[in-house]
Amino acid sequence: MVDNQFFDEPREQSQIKARIVEKYLWAWANVVIPTAREMGNRILYIDLFAGPGRYDDGTLSTPLLVLRKAIDDPNMRNMLVTFFNDRDSDSAGKLRAAIDALEGVEKLKYKPRVSNEIVGEEIEKKLAAIRLVPTFFFVDPWGYKGLSLGLIKSVLQNWGSDCVFFFNYNRVNMGLNNPAVKEHMDALFGSQRAEKLRDGLAGLNPDDRENLIVEELCAALREMGASYVLPFTFKNEQGRRTSHHLIFATKHFKGYEIMKGIMAKESSEHHQGVASFEYSPASEEFPILHGLSRPLDALHGILLKDFAGETATMKEIYERHCVGTPYISSNYKRALAELEAKKKIRVEPPAAERPKKKGEVTFADHVRVTFPRKK
Repeated sequence: MVDNQFFDEPREQSQIKARIVEKYLWAWANVVIPTAREMGNRILYIDLFAGPGRYDDGTLSTPLLVLRKAIDDPNMRNMLVTFFNDRDSDSAGKLRAAIDALEGVEKLKYKPRVSNEIVGEEIEKKLAAIRLVPTFFFVDPWGYKGLSLGLIKSVLQNWGSDCVFFFNYNRVNMGLNNPAVKEHMDALFGSQRAEKLRDGLAGLNPDDRENLIVEELCAALREMGASYVLPFTFKNEQGRRTSHHLIFATKHFKGYEIMKGIMAKESSEHHQGVASFEYSPASEEFPILHGLSRPLDALHGILLKDFAGETATMKEIYERHCVGTPYISSNYKRALAELEAKKKIRVEPPAAERPKKKGEVTFADHVRVTFPRKK
């Protein structure tokens, strides 16, 4: 038996995680379905650590939320193939029963498949050996066993395929210097990177240690082929320490843009309209301290520096600059509008010639911006 205390109650963090996955699945499906119709008329959802489907209080967890979404959508119910797995036979059995009892499940063209296997090299080899249809891959292990770069790569190698995985920071942080789990850490980071990381962690304070671990994980994913990587942080009840991360990996900017918008809305803090990309139960308890950050003001100076002497459209500025930052499209539009009002940039067409929405001048994607040269 594995530790399934995670399913004892639907903690708010778990509900947020499930919402992020459910929202992205729908958005991703709408992007890939037109092409998927020409590739066999199927899209695939894989969850290798699926759990029993419900929390102990009856609340639906991710597998049933995904299936319910598919049942309600005409395209998805005729195209979505689902594969669920849990190494715990009791959880797998409960999931099968919960799926069979789900209202409208008979409308799905492809019956959901539930297996009971240990996630490891065998599953990785099976996935790597076949050409998958566009796939959304969700990996949510209790700890880190079974999670590897090879497993993620086995799915991301296919067109239209994206991955979201649960990164248990606390357990990984403890495991990096534990010889007993060296094999698992090497599989997660790559053996050379893991060894370099162990050396680099010595003497670091907790914040710098976390930053280095997450940076190295993201770098490993990019080297593996995930051009865009986006972490979302979950804090403990006091809001002082990270408990875990949800990591998104994709080869395509469009996927990155969509997920960034979803994670931004699920963030517990927004400073000047800029999302924190984290959920902290303590955010509401200490709003004044959190509100002291002014990231949109910082974006003003960053844009003036990074685009000095250039002319580009709003969309070009956003797409070139947003990767690896907390900023989404609306943040860039607001920052550019404020710079225009301060006469620090030249804009065509100018504000007086652009339409208004809800009393504010719009800043469309095609609007061209000219930045002054560095003095």
